[in-house]
Amino acid sequence: MLNSKIDISVVIPLFNEEESLPELIEWIERVMLEHNYTYEMLFIDDGSTDQSWKLIENHHQRNPCIRGIKFRRNYGKSAALNVGFHETSGNVIITMDADMQDSPDEIPALYKKITEEGFDLVSGWKKKRYDPISKTIPTKFFNAATRFISGIPLHDFNCGLKAYRSEVVKSIEVYNEMHRYIPVIAKWAGFRKIGEHVVQHRARKYGSTKFGGISRFINGFLDLLTIFFVSKFGKKPMHFFGVMGTLMFMIGFSSTLYIVSEKLWLVYTGDNVVRNITDQPLFYISLVAVVIGVQLFLAGFIGEMISRNATERNVYGITQKLGIEG
Repeated sequence: MLNSKIDISVVIPLFNEEESLPELIEWIERVMLEHNYTYEMLFIDDGSTDQSWKLIENHHQRNPCIRGIKFRRNYGKSAALNVGFHETSGNVIITMDADMQDSPDEIPALYKKITEEGFDLVSGWKKKRYDPISKTIPTKFFNAATRFISGIPLHDFNCGLKAYRSEVVKSIEVYNEMHRYIPVIAKWAGFRKIGEHVVQHRARKYGSTKFGGISRFINGFLDLLTIFFVSKFGKKPMHFFGVMGTLMFMIGFSSTLYIVSEKLWLVYTGDNVVRNITDQPLFYISLVAVVIGVQLFLAGFIGEMISRNATERNVYGITQKLGIEG
């Protein structure tokens, strides 16, 4: 059984990366040996259809520190990271991509920023990038938007090369496409010492990118809205829907009361020009506001009931594990 007090766990999600895996594994092993780290490499095969898993099996037989989890199908990077975080046993967790665009030589510096400088999370910052413009433009937009919303002064939230204290990865949940905003999730979980480190971005050596352009832009924007809403109101949806519903209801009710009161006053004073209530557009606007207010309030109530009875969201079809008990 692996030592529960190992120095570093390297979590590597992958999908069809058979060409890069041998070189990546050799490189990581060399770095760990040079710095005398105790370590584990945890590969999460996200439903690869090539020989990636076979390579992981072969390397596990040679080196038990190399472990693996294979998904039945492709669930996405967030699911892979979430499962990997749960299985780690190192004091410091390093995440990196398997496409060789992240350099394992950055591991010692990231490790020291956690262990010696006391950071909870350190995110890589790829100042010089080799990505196509379809990736760099959305990345700049979302980094700016995320900085504004979260207040975290990072330049590259989505960099795959990150370092974490063990307590961080054990305290957060990553799902859907939220891997882009792990620093935000960590901050709202109470881990506020978040820093960054300039890292090398290497040109892709093998294969092609697994991410599209326009879908990345749209999904990233929706995920940003989701993470903001869930972090603020996920546990108490009534705080959002209830307030909005009450406000809409009061506006509609007050407007209706005003219209009725005005009609009664005009009748009482004998005014000959008295319009029917139903002839006034404001009456229908008020009714719509009342209906919307009731619906928002009910949405908050239903959301409260769901949040109190929610089951686990991260349930995956894992077919095999290597070097992992249970």
